[in-house]
Amino acid sequence: MNSMLRKSVLGIAGLAFTGGVFAGPATAHAAAVDAKPVAVVQADKPGVDTGKLIPHGVQGTQSHIDLNDEQIGNVKAIIAATKKSGMDERAAVVSIATSLQESKLENLGHLGDRNDHDSLGLFQQRPSSGWGTPKQITDPQYSTMAFLKGLKQVDGWHDMPLTEAAQTVQVSAYPFHYAQWEQQAADLVAQHWNN
Repeated sequence: MNSMLRKSVLGIAGLAFTGGVFAGPATAHAAAVDAKPVAVVQADKPGVDTGKLIPHGVQGTQSHIDLNDEQIGNVKAIIAATKKSGMDERAAVVSIATSLQESKLENLGHLGDRNDHDSLGLFQQRPSSGWGTPKQITDPQYSTMAFLKGLKQVDGWHDMPLTEAAQTVQVSAYPFHYAQWEQQAADLVAQHWNN
């Protein structure tokens, strides 16, 4: 971590929590801590309200994957669709964490025998369940807007743990798996929201 970024992270942590908080990079094997994490915000960009990104703290052990250019492009598409829908940074965190769990931020087509029924796209939405046509579901903007439309209909989603809000929209067979992606999703929103 470069010196300027380290100072920014420590400055944000010091301001956010009296008494100090150690904020380090998320790793695949890091255990969750009781303190609310602080998302890293680059010093040369306008700040993101980090309190909105993970308002309830992360749940459980966090996972992390390295992203390629296509996956970063999908992060940016999710953020753009979130802004277009009039929703905030927290909605983008929920959306990105959901896509990390469902597809690892890859816009998946039909996977044959490995496919979960007729699930497609970033959010593994199903045409047979009314999410849209295969062409629509594999459009990152459309699929994100469809996910966010479902999220808006969840009463109190802002006050729920991320995994509960995502599960209410997605109705997954693995409802608690969304939680493991919250820190990486928050870091991605902090990095790309103001780009």
